[in-house]
Amino acid sequence: MSTLLEPDTASSTQNAGTLSSSANQVRAEFAACRVKFRWFGTTKTLSASQKSQAANSFGAEAKAISAAKRLFDTKDERYRALTSLKSQIIRYWKDHSLAYPEAGIRLIKQNRIDEFNHTLRGYEEDLQACVGLLDEHFNDLRNAAKIRLGTLFNMSDYPLSLADEYAVEWDYPNVSVPEYLKRLNPEVYAQQAQLVSARFEETVAMAEQAFIEELESLVSHLAEKMSGDEDGKPKIFRDSSLTNMTAFFERFRELNVRSNEQLDELVDRCERLMSSVQPQSLRDSDSLRRSLSTNLASVQSSLDQLMVDRPRRNIIRPSRRSGSED
Repeated sequence: MSTLLEPDTASSTQNAGTLSSSANQVRAEFAACRVKFRWFGTTKTLSASQKSQAANSFGAEAKAISAAKRLFDTKDERYRALTSLKSQIIRYWKDHSLAYPEAGIRLIKQNRIDEFNHTLRGYEEDLQACVGLLDEHFNDLRNAAKIRLGTLFNMSDYPLSLADEYAVEWDYPNVSVPEYLKRLNPEVYAQQAQLVSARFEETVAMAEQAFIEELESLVSHLAEKMSGDEDGKPKIFRDSSLTNMTAFFERFRELNVRSNEQLDELVDRCERLMSSVQPQSLRDSDSLRRSLSTNLASVQSSLDQLMVDRPRRNIIRPSRRSGSED
């Protein structure tokens, strides 16, 4: 499979060389990925006459309010299963990718594309199954809505079936500058190549910031649970406080582009610290909790200092031509 983020050739060679090593690594090893949903909306804005009627009941002007009706009960267990699955898909996508400055796009490792496709196809099958179950009860949901909505009910708001109203789609857009632009307008091509470079630099900065903030949040939460008592008893903590930390270490190893040595060292230090810690051992041992609390406080202090001292990256911005409009 050819890379979707391969550096632009020829006239962009010099520009690509200005990238930091981490940005070049992202460009060489990652692919742009986009996940989209087709999703039937469960609310609909009231018509102008309906909104005017609602406003009159409060003595308000229609243009001063917004009002919508709920087309069916979103607490229905079949619909909740559908939205839960959507959340799982989004979480899987985000857990295995880096944020990219262009809306709707994230970057995944090229060597994970086959696995990503396989997983998304499984989710797609699960989604179709959930839609089928919801569609079997769609008439009941619609009839219940007719009773609840009264005169606001409108049959035309609803499709005949939900079978084609929900879907997940994914693709791998090319975020490099199209080669034809180099032939048509070399100057514009060079400007766009510079913009693409800036986006990769920003990707690195965003990833670094996200990792620092997530680790700080995990360490802070666990340290708080390890310190002090509540009503004479150790503070309650759940196993997820540790499993979330383990998941972070795995994600960091997968997606880290070695942009910050201090961060790498802190993650390694924290992982060594947590490697032999078991939830029940923490519940049973006061001394272990105190020791872990002290070590976590040290890590947290280093993270806080890293956030203060972290230098701003020099993001490449395309130069503007004189006289151009803002």
